[in-house]
Amino acid sequence: MGETPEDQITFLLQSMRQGDVAARTRLAAAVYPELKRIAAKQMQHERLDHTLQPTALVHEAFVKLAGHSDWAMQNRGHFFAVASQVMRQILVDHARQYRSLKRGGGGAAAEIQEWHLITSEKPDVVIEVDRLLTRLEQLDERQAQVVVMRYFAGFAEEEIAQALGISVRTVKRDWSMARAWLRKELAAS
Repeated sequence: MGETPEDQITFLLQSMRQGDVAARTRLAAAVYPELKRIAAKQMQHERLDHTLQPTALVHEAFVKLAGHSDWAMQNRGHFFAVASQVMRQILVDHARQYRSLKRGGGGAAAEIQEWHLITSEKPDVVIEVDRLLTRLEQLDERQAQVVVMRYFAGFAEEEIAQALGISVRTVKRDWSMARAWLRKELAAS
């Protein structure tokens, strides 16, 4: 029986934790296609005139990830969840820069739909959603992880359940509750 991509990524992460320097290069090659897919999904929700492209987002995320000596990620799901968070933060930083260039901005209220937590034309909304996700992490870390993995990484419910070690039903419940909380908070802001 051959090694699955899940097993390969988990093995490479373990090798990196044990000091195998070459494992980082092998990991980059193994995860690049999936990171590019995640980046493209995240970029779908950005402004049309956004200067960052999916490939550049992947490279910038990898630079940030590589800068951390602590590779405590346990498996494929955990790695992609962390990578998705890093990409989200890069996009938020770009939105902040864009907003500061425009010197001002309007309100951050936006209606959350099933697949569109962030509207593509408003950097203020990107920043506000990031602020709210940070608050949600303080209230319910798992719900925040579900939002990041489902929305930002594009993981299926089954993949999220496996990565977090919970049932699919719990993922659905967390997703529903987190969306409702985000809707309420965005409407109030």
